[in-house]
Amino acid sequence: MVTTKPATRPMNPRFSSGPCAKPPTWTAKALDDAPLGRSHRAAEGKAKLKQAIDLTREILGMPADYRIGIVPASDTGAMEMAMWSLLGERPAEMVAWESFGAGWVTDVVKQLKIDARVHTADYGHIVDMAGLNYDNDVVFTWNGTTSGVCMPNGAKIPNDRAGLTICDATSAAFAQDLPWDKLDVTTFSWQKVMGGEAAHGMIILSPRAVARLENYTPAWPLPKIFRLTKGSKLIEGIFVGETINTPSMLCVEDYLFALNWAKSIGGLDALRHRADANARAVWNFCAARDWIDNLAIDPATRSNTSVCLKFTDDRISDGAVFAKAVAKRLADAGVALDIGAYRDAPAGLRIWCGATVDTSDIEAMLPWLEWAFMSEINA
Repeated sequence: MVTTKPATRPMNPRFSSGPCAKPPTWTAKALDDAPLGRSHRAAEGKAKLKQAIDLTREILGMPADYRIGIVPASDTGAMEMAMWSLLGERPAEMVAWESFGAGWVTDVVKQLKIDARVHTADYGHIVDMAGLNYDNDVVFTWNGTTSGVCMPNGAKIPNDRAGLTICDATSAAFAQDLPWDKLDVTTFSWQKVMGGEAAHGMIILSPRAVARLENYTPAWPLPKIFRLTKGSKLIEGIFVGETINTPSMLCVEDYLFALNWAKSIGGLDALRHRADANARAVWNFCAARDWIDNLAIDPATRSNTSVCLKFTDDRISDGAVFAKAVAKRLADAGVALDIGAYRDAPAGLRIWCGATVDTSDIEAMLPWLEWAFMSEINA
């Protein structure tokens, strides 16, 4: 047991689950080429936005006939846009195993009031995706950021489905294999695996999703910020960099840096391997100790990005108070920032292991975690 402060400190103590750590080679000079004070509709601004879309497609290995758009309000905005624009043509299957998925359930059932079957699983578990009716539209989160539980693959999603699959992939994109043929609408933000700045979302549409947009009009009015069609035709400009509202060109430049960094290290395979190595270091640490464990019950569904942990020591009387004290001790020591569990999740810790985090920093932080645990147990 580590009872004294370790000698080695992480070079970067940022393990927040969003916004996440910047790429390891990032400096503020990465933003020098941003066309600040210029219109995003000028040729230079449009070119930057299109480059962000094109590099996203290249690194994620997305089919050529899938549309990629940059939209407002981060992943939340992209998901709301998808649900308000596409749902209602048929019943829905709403799937949740953590807080953000539960939020989508609330929006669809209570706000849009769509005929929906709701499928939920407790934190640490996952819904059996084979039990859904894929003739309905299915809304789900690929990687539960607040539970650390993710889809192991898309094998249970049929190719011959009649409904659309709408997937919140914000903590999965760029770190996990997303089977594009199984996903009709996919959303994510720049602030997770790529370490980009917040407030911008991405929406990816399959040809089936485009057909739905062009052949179905929701019963409710759509705010301008959600509109993807005009005159029953897709607004193609959105998917070549002509954004619905004004984007931050500073944030676009930051995302371009992250994309080019990803490309330079080997693309999606390299990003996934980095996240895998980070998560494995945490899993191995937990496996060797009897006082801490992964929140995800089934190893096959453990996230390699948002790794959520629970304390299992019988000496802990109040798990929430104890976990917050450990997180504060680590933050005060300057070795692990922002690793407390999400407010709606079970008491514990959440360590971001996405690709912008160096494994050496994870390995340097973990002895400090043991020190913090022992310090609080003996306090």
